Amino acid sequence: MTAVNTSAASGSANSASQRGAGDLRDLGMDDFLKLLIAEMQNQDPLDPMKNSEMLQQISQIRSIGATNELSDTLGSISDGQNISTASSLIGKQVQALTDDGLIAFGVVNSVQITPDANGVRQLELKINTGEEVISAKLEDVFTILPSSADNPEADSAETT
Repeated sequence: MTAVNTSAASGSANSASQRGAGDLRDLGMDDFLKLLIAEMQNQDPLDPMKNSEMLQQISQIRSIGATNELSDTLGSISDGQNISTASSLIGKQVQALTDDGLIAFGVVNSVQITPDANGVRQLELKINTGEEVISAKLEDVFTILPSSADNPEADSAETT
C-alpha cells in the first residue's frame, strides 16, 4: 500500500472545522477542490467514487457559489438603495430612535457609513436637534417631515 500525502487537504478540512458551521459559506472553490482531490486519493480502490457522484458534488458546490454570489449582489443593491434613501433625507426634519433609546427630532445634516462591532456597515444619520448633533440609524427613523424650504406653509405657521 502506498502512502498518500493528505496534509493540504487535511489542513483545509481542519481550517473549515475551526471556522464553525456559520462560516462554511466562506469555503471557496479552491477549498472544495482540495477536499475532492483528497477524497479521490483516499478512496477505496475496490469501491471508487462513481463519476455521477463526483459530478453531483461539483454541481452542488457551483450551486452554493452561485447562491453566495446572488446574496452578495442583493446585499450590494440593498446598500445602494439605503444610501440613496438616507442621502435624500439630508435637509429634512426627522424623528428617530437613538441607540440610547431617546427620540431625536431635528434636521438631517449628513449621512455616514460606519462599521458596527461585528464589522457590518451601518448607515447613520447625523441629526441636528438645535442643541446638539445626534446619530441615529436609518432603520430607526419613524417620522419624516419636509424641510421648511420645501413647505412654505410651515414658515407661515411658525411665524403666526
